[in-house]
Order: sequence, then C-alpha cells, then structure tokens
Amino acid sequence: MSFMSWQTDYQIGVAEIDNQHRRLVEMVNSLHEAMKSGTGKTLVPKILNDLVEYTVSHFSTEERFMQETRYPEYPLHKRQHEELTRQVLQIRAQIDSGSPVNTIGVMNFLKNWLVNHILGSDKKLG
Repeated sequence: MSFMSWQTDYQIGVAEIDNQHRRLVEMVNSLHEAMKSGTGKTLVPKILNDLVEYTVSHFSTEERFMQETRYPEYPLHKRQHEELTRQVLQIRAQIDSGSPVNTIGVMNFLKNWLVNHILGSDKKLG
C-alpha cells in the first residue's frame, strides 16, 4: 500500500500541473519506500535530490501559469513555494551531513504540505 495515494480531489483542472502533482505524489512514495525498506542511506539522498529538482521545476511551471493568468495571490503563493524549498533544502543538508533525521516526521511533513497546498492554494488556480 502506498504512503500517499493520488485522489481525484487533488486535480485542479490544469492538465500540466495535475500531471506534475501526480509525479510529486509518486516521488514522495518512492522516498517513503526507500526510508522504510532500509535502503535509505544509499537511496534517500538521490531520491531527495530528484524530488528537490522536480519540485523547483514544478514551482516554476505554477508560477509561470500564475503570471500568465495574472493570478492575484501570486506573491503569497510564491512565498509558500520558497518556504517549502528552504525547508526541504534544510532536510537535505541534515541528511548529507549524516545528522539523524526523523524520517517519519519528514514523510508526514512532505505529505501534509503537498496535500494542504494542492487542496488549498493550488485549487484556486484551476
């Protein structure tokens, strides 16, 4: 069973963004599986790097869409993206340094942030 399942409620009605959200859910599940299976030490840094890169690319897509549609809440939405990026980079730095990481806490944080952001801020884009 997946850590995080795609729900039709997550669709915002913009195909490109919906497809990227699905991919983010898949990547969170891959990270969870690596952490759970004990292969975390070797796979987690790579999966987390891939997740960071994909998330930054996804945020660029959303932000371009918001600018093109003159979305009034663009500055707030962009700040939310910047804050998540900052937090995930801190987690990555902690893992890279060999410091202990609360993997359950990290996974719950990522899942909750993604769900709340999609159902809250991103839903308004569609």
